[in-house]
This record gives sequence, C-alpha cells and structure tokens, in this order.
Amino acid sequence: MGVVEDGRFGGIDVCPWGEFDAATLTAYPLLFRMIDSAAVVSELWDRFLAGSQRALVAGALRTSLEDAQSISAFVVGLQDIGMLVPYLQRSVPSAWARLTDELVAQAGSTVGIPRERASAHTGVGLFAQAGFVVAGNDSPGVRAAQVLGGCSGRFLQVDVDQGASSARVGAMLGGSAWRSLRERYARLLGHLCGVQEAPARISVEAAVLIAGLGMVADRIASRRRFWVANAHMPSFGAYEHSGRARAQAREAVGVTGLARFDLEKVPFTQAHPRCARPNALQASVMEDLPRLVAGQGAGIMVVTDATGSGKSVAALEAARIFNAYCGTQGLLWLLPTTATADAAYDILNGYVRAHRPERAPVTLVHSHSWLNAAYGDQFLAPPGDVHAAGDRQSTDGPAGGDHDAGADGEEAPGPGEWLRGWDAALLAQFAVATVDQALMAVLPVRFNALRLLALSGRTVVIDEAHALAPFSHLQLRRLLNWLGVLGSPVVLLSATMPASTCQELVRAYLSGAGHPASALDGRCFAPAYPGWLFAAAATGTCHRMDADARRSHIVAQRRRVRVQSRPVCHRRLGEASRMVEEDERLAVIGELIGPVAREGGCASVGCATVGDAQDVYQYLKRTWPGAADDLVLLHARFPGHVREATMGRVRRLLGPDGPRPDRLVVVTTSLLDMSMDIDVDVMISDLASIARLLQRAGRLGRFAHQRADEEMRRPSWWSDKDPCLTVLHPVGAQGKTAIPPGWRTVEPAYLLHATAGLLPALEAAPLTIPDQVQELVEHVHGSSSVFAAATTELRRMLEGHQSRVDQEEHLGAVHLIPAPGRVSSLADLHRQYLTTAQAATRLGTMPRRLLPCYRTPDGTLTLDREGLHPLPERPSMTAAGVRRILQHTLPVPAAWVARRNLAHHPPVAWREHPLLADLVLLPSDGARPERLEHFGRHQLRMDNELGLVHRQLP
Repeated sequence: MGVVEDGRFGGIDVCPWGEFDAATLTAYPLLFRMIDSAAVVSELWDRFLAGSQRALVAGALRTSLEDAQSISAFVVGLQDIGMLVPYLQRSVPSAWARLTDELVAQAGSTVGIPRERASAHTGVGLFAQAGFVVAGNDSPGVRAAQVLGGCSGRFLQVDVDQGASSARVGAMLGGSAWRSLRERYARLLGHLCGVQEAPARISVEAAVLIAGLGMVADRIASRRRFWVANAHMPSFGAYEHSGRARAQAREAVGVTGLARFDLEKVPFTQAHPRCARPNALQASVMEDLPRLVAGQGAGIMVVTDATGSGKSVAALEAARIFNAYCGTQGLLWLLPTTATADAAYDILNGYVRAHRPERAPVTLVHSHSWLNAAYGDQFLAPPGDVHAAGDRQSTDGPAGGDHDAGADGEEAPGPGEWLRGWDAALLAQFAVATVDQALMAVLPVRFNALRLLALSGRTVVIDEAHALAPFSHLQLRRLLNWLGVLGSPVVLLSATMPASTCQELVRAYLSGAGHPASALDGRCFAPAYPGWLFAAAATGTCHRMDADARRSHIVAQRRRVRVQSRPVCHRRLGEASRMVEEDERLAVIGELIGPVAREGGCASVGCATVGDAQDVYQYLKRTWPGAADDLVLLHARFPGHVREATMGRVRRLLGPDGPRPDRLVVVTTSLLDMSMDIDVDVMISDLASIARLLQRAGRLGRFAHQRADEEMRRPSWWSDKDPCLTVLHPVGAQGKTAIPPGWRTVEPAYLLHATAGLLPALEAAPLTIPDQVQELVEHVHGSSSVFAAATTELRRMLEGHQSRVDQEEHLGAVHLIPAPGRVSSLADLHRQYLTTAQAATRLGTMPRRLLPCYRTPDGTLTLDREGLHPLPERPSMTAAGVRRILQHTLPVPAAWVARRNLAHHPPVAWREHPLLADLVLLPSDGARPERLEHFGRHQLRMDNELGLVHRQLP
C-alpha cells in the first residue's frame, strides 16, 4: 500500500498511542500526535519566526523557504516516533490492549529506553530512507536524528554503527511489523508536510533553531486542551486529521501570544514622551544607522555615554532600525540585576504601549518577576500540561483561558498564561530579563536550544555591559559568539566600559559571524567616549559616530561634579546607643547629612555592605528631625514585598516625573547604582571603584539640565554649578587606605586601592562629565592601568586580582557549550549533565530563600507579627496564597543557613511545590523580636526597620 492510500480512512494502523489521559483512560493516536506537532511547527514558522530566522534555516539547509518550512515540520513531527516501540507502548496496559496481534506478537522482550533515545536511534534509518545522507556526525541524517532527541531538551550522541544501527534497532525496538509501521508513519508524515527532497546539509545553528521550534511545538501540542477533544472524536484518516490539525495549530499559536507583529511608526515624542527632541547622539543614530544597516545588514552596536544621557532611548531607536532592515522583529533587553530589569520593564512596556498595538505582551524574566505587578497569579499556580521525558500521560493545567482580562473585561497588558513559564517568557517578541537568563543559553542545561531560539530573530540589547565579573564576562563573550552566528543584531550599552572590554565583546560577536581571529587582530573596536560604534556582521567594517555630532553632544551633556574625599575610621556601630567619635565614618556621614536634616533636600548614602547601611540608618535616626518616612533604608535583605514597595517609592519620588519631596535621605547599598533614573542633591558614598563612583555621580543633579529649579524643588543651599559627591575614604592609624574585611567580597581590593589613589587628583578640580569619564575608567579598570606598577603593594594586589580573574575565567569555561564553529556532533552541546539548579552564571550566587515567620503563644507560625496570617499547610494552595508567601521571602547566602534544624524546614505540604519546597524558615517569637535564631555560627533575626540582621560567631 502506498503513501496516498495510507492517508485515507483505514489506510494505516492508528492504534499505537501518543498521548494518554490517566484520569479518563483516553488514548490519542501517535500518528495524529505527530501530525499535530508538524502542523504547529508550520504555523510557528509563519507567525512566530522572524524573517531573519527563516532565511537562516533555509540558507543553512540550502533550500527554498517553502522547502525549509516543510523539512522543519517533518523533522519535528518525527520527534515522537520513539513512542512506536514495544517498551513505551506497553507502559499503558489499557492502550496496549488496542494494538494489533501482529505488533504484540513481534514485541519481543521489553527493553527500557527513553522516548528521546528511541526517536534518535530509529530516526537514523528513517531519514536515510527519506534521502538524508547518513555518514559522520555532521551529516544531515545524523544531525536530523539528533534533533529528534534534542526536542526533549538535550542533544544525544548517535552512533550509527552501534546503538542506531539497523541490527540493534531491530533487536531492541520491535520486529519487522514495528519497523514497517514506523517507516510508513515517516513516509506519510513527509508526504503531508510536502517534503520534496532531502537537504544537502544541516548546519549547527539550523539544527539548534529547529530543535527549539520542536520544544515549543511539543509544549503546545501536548497540552490536554489541544488533543483530548480529538481523542474523543477521532478523524477518519490522516488526511482529514491533517486539515483539522492546521486549524487547531492556528488557534493555539494565536492564544500563546507568540505571533509576531510590526509596531506602527509613530513620532519620536510619542514613542519617548519624556524627550522633547532627540539629543545629538540619538539623532546621529537615527540619521546614520539606517544607511549602514541597509547596506551591510545586521551587526553589533556599542553605545557609551554618561549616566542619564539617554542611552536607553538610543538603544530603542537602534532596535527599531535593525528590525526594519534586518528581517528581525522584537527586542530582548538584558540587564545585570533584578532591580534594573524592573526599571527597564517600565521603559520597554511604555515604549510598546505608545505604539498602541492591538496586542503586544511584554514579559519580565528573572527570579523575582513574580513580585512585579505585570504578572498575575497564574504564574504562581502549579504548572499544568507538563509531562516528563518519555512519559506522555498528561494532566490538565489550572482552569482558565490563555488570556488575562482586566476588571473591565479588556485584555490586561501583561503576558498570557503560556508566556509565564520561566524560559517560555523569553520567547515573547518584547521581553526584559536579567542577563543570567540569556547566559543559560550557552550552558549545557536542558532546553538551552529554546533559549537560543528566543535570542535569535530579534534585537538583543545588553545594558550595563561592563557590570559582570570575569566568570560571567566569559559566558557573555560566548553568548555574543552564538548571537553572531545566528545573525541577531546586538546593542551594548555602558556608561563605564573600558576599551579592552569593548574590544573583547565586539571581537566575540564578529568571530561568531565568521571572521577569523587573524582578520580581527590589531583592529580597534571601541567607540570614542561618548559615542557609538557599529560593526557589520557581514564585513566586519566599523563605523563610528560623526565627530561633529559627537562634539555637539558633549557640549550639550557637559556638567561638573565636585568630588570631596573625607578620611574616616571605619567602625561598626554595635550597640545602637554607642557613642561615636568625631573621626568615625558614622559621625562624618551625620555631619554631611546635616544641611538636609536642617533645611531639606534629597540625599543618598551609598554603603558598601548591608551591615554598614543598617548602622548608618540607626545612627541618623537618633537625631532625625523630620518625619520618620523621610529617612529610608533600602537594601536586598528586606522581604520582597517591602523591598519592592520601597524601591517603587524611591523611583516615584526621585524620578523624572515624581513629586519631589522637601526632604528625603535614602541609605542604600548598590541597588541604585545602575539604570535607576533618579536625581538627588547630595551623594555620599563609601569608597568604591571609580566605575561605581561615576555611576553614583550620575544620580547627582541628574535632571538639572532638564527641569527648572522651581520644578525640582532644590534646597536653598544647593548649587547646580558644583554638586558634590563625597567619598568616605577608610584609613588606618597611619592615614593609609585600610579596606574593611567585609568589603573585600563586594569589589576587589585592588580596584578600591587604585581608586583611592585617584582621589587627590579628583579633589583638585571639579570632575567634568562626560569629558573625563573614559580616561578615569581606563586608569583603574583598563588593561594598561597606570596604577599597575605604581607601588610594590599595588603590584601585589594586582597580581592577586589577575590570579582570581584567571581562576574565574577557568571556572566559567568549564561548563560552557562550544562555540558554533567547534561543534561536530550536536551532543557536544550537552557533553556535561548540568541542571538549571546547578548552572552558575555568577560565582557565589547560589542563594537560599529565607522566609521570616512568627510563632504565636499557641505555637502557630504566621507571616506577620500580629498573628493574623498563619502559614498555610494545605496540600494545595491558591496562586494568591503562594504569592503571599513568596512576597515575604528574601535571598541569603547558602552558608548562612547551612546548619538548620527541623524548626527551619517548611511545612510538609509545601514539599511538592517547586517554588516553596526549598524555603528555609526563620521563626521568631513575636514577644521577643530581638532574639537571634541560630544556624551554627550564623545568627539571624528579622527587624521591622533594619531588615535581616546577621551576626557571625568567631
């Protein structure tokens, strides 16, 4: 019987199952499940993939766009062919009973094998019959077979002479009847997909994108709501079901929020309502970049400028231009911290809404995104429609549709249910994420191909690109290497990036785009500061901002900041009532804040550690003359809901549109250092690296050139000519720099000493921004720092610093996937078995989540001191209940809670919930709030005003 007859009613056996619902004992034919996956891929190709992604796959397969679509659908549809083996079919007895006598008779001995392994091994022979060349690791038949296994999350090694040989497959995976049925399924699927001929090659990047499509298609087609109705009312044959599957796929992809769309062109002031007109740098990008991109295609752009000068607007305009000329659609904005990501989310969401699209979900992707108002309660509900690898027995997800509706019935601006998954949210056309989420794409974790699919086909903006440690910086270079080969336009933003760092990042991208290292050696890839640079992926040619436009921008943005250094003796407060000597750090801070306390104004005190910030707050509170709310403590060790509320209040009051208060002092750590659009009259900072000090200086009088003094409500003592940044310089008994032990985990001691050496020169004359920024950054952070050989002590510290850098880079390289050009077998991308829980994108950031709670007199644990909200101990909780618990948690170093006892374990009912199972309880006696809870040497307590208080025994 031929393939045409097989597609008709009764033409082929459809008894083998592909999905099974244990609740209703409903089986769904495997053939129909395969047709569903292929139909979803075809729909994703048309509506989800950007033009650049389609062109990349077609070019890599050396076929037309139509043929590449057919081949992709065919390959992904075959990912479930591994279910057509005796072991997996027998795992559901009621479904096994439906199989024909011939299949049952030839089942042989049951040999356990996962679905993805069975699919890859049987796929080799099936692709060979379809005309795919099967030879070495890079042959199209072998790569296609690896894609079948890779659709489950990890690429497997396929040995065509051993496990995937026809003899081994016949012996392990059923007799001739099973083999014949698999071959007929494959031929019929290829016929339905319209495959004309096999591809001559399948490149690594094409295979990764097709596998990513397979992961998305599998998640959509395996949802119970997609297939269960078809199981109850089956089609008469494959042809009929194929037509139904295409209609279902069209609807299913539509409700996921994955369908791409174009933003209508709007005036600049509508897209960026805070800008009356483009500044010189933005105007230069808007005038020159279209010509460059139209002529040379995608590439990497670097924008360097002082803080508060409009880099975000320049990035949004660059993304618009790239998308218009490069066949890309959408934007992924990556930032170093959750706080900066939250701020960027507001900007990107406002930008998209300003274009008034009919529907444009903007997602936020980081470990605390459940605290953001953009995300509804469905995100916290136990995940639905999830199945383990090789187990196709599914259960339904939470009730409700795929859309979120507001109170008035209109669609809410946040993402729908499907886009709320941790990695699925990256697939949204417009997304904001922490850079860690993207770095996971170049680690050998499950579903990293899905992340690479999400990173391709749109412009990727990497903000604060300098703010990564060497461990993460190496991973960023590998990520840029992959973005280069995937043809994704990239925009790097930084206020304080050394030229050497810029050079490394641009070279990594161009290397991925196909330029050999020898062709890049000796070339400068750093823009003049401030300014921008564009390097084309196709040619490697560099273009820089016009010199006249750059000079005009410098003049317009130029401002002066006076730097004052105060030598201080660093000593912890200890007892809240301790007398403080006049040369102590705390006393000097009290003196500097005096004008604000007496006459008003807005100030920020940037502290090196949380403990230092808590000391400053307690000390200032002694004599604070204003309202209690005018003195704010903000750091990362408050419960999530408290921290987010405080952050929101500071951004609202001190932001560009905020009702600036008469008096406000924010005592904080590094939370306000990057991408926070706020303005203060006074900035006091502990000694920090010059890059961090420049970031803090960027918040000093930030809006002075944008709004009149009366609008800013400046205090009478303030001068816009020379606003002052005061640096607290810790010194020892002999007046030399003495870095407190607790600061050494924040920044390398070498950077602090090198910056301390700069302070006398900075005090001699006001600092001019942006003119002097790059010079100062290069002095301390550059590869040829003048301080490297200044003294024997500095040389020693620099050697230690470089040794740590080498160690971090070595550790960072251990788990990286290879660069695309070094991949032979796709299994190279998963040589190591690394879970997302084990994968590290930064050193020392594997925190545990702590849940402060309070014990009432009857022994009940509650979330509040008043005892009104007991900890829920039900086996199932509402999403709102989970949210309430998570909002009270905070991250702490794992070492602090390593030695916990039974009192610190969460309720038994929480152990099955993925977001609650690993929480550590911090129980307190409501009547004795000052009591410390012991975790070995570490002692903790939650204070209403100070946040988490930590003590460590010797």
